[in-house]
Amino acid sequence: MGDIDDALRRAAAGTATRPIPKSAQARMRFLLKAEKGSTRALAVRLGVTQRTVERYLKGTLRRPRKDLAARLEREVRRDWQPRVQQRAKKQAATATGIVIETRARFGYTAAPGSTDDGRMRRITQRLPPAYAARLFEAQAAGSTEQQLQAIAAEGLQEIYFKDRGRRAHDLEVEFTDIDYIELDF
Repeated sequence: MGDIDDALRRAAAGTATRPIPKSAQARMRFLLKAEKGSTRALAVRLGVTQRTVERYLKGTLRRPRKDLAARLEREVRRDWQPRVQQRAKKQAATATGIVIETRARFGYTAAPGSTDDGRMRRITQRLPPAYAARLFEAQAAGSTEQQLQAIAAEGLQEIYFKDRGRRAHDLEVEFTDIDYIELDF
């Protein structure tokens, strides 16, 4: 997974309307239901033994190690309220768009006499629904990080740098060296 893919997953998980289960036992039960009752599949998903999963389900073990607690929370957030996540994605892809906040290196090719040296910029920009839909479709299709990055770069190029086609018509933006990226929809 890459930066943009992770940011899309975090944004989708942030649309939840209810908090995730608090205890390790409740989280294991939820994930067990998602794995259709297979403790073996859940153990593989979490990177622990099947017996460890059974102990958490039984209540013998209660406090997971930090690394297991982080994996457990990440996996629960990924599967928590899937219909709410889908509804939020559909809303972003059809009506509201997606907000991208990033600090990355932006370079570009432009008319002679202008600087094309890449430099770090911090940009917060709302992208139209069409770009949100393209990002979601590419993520669902299993696209690489470079492909997701190209879609985001194209969106920022058209909306931020070209001002929706009102200026800099020949501008081609390069979006590299992502320091951080956050998405919201």
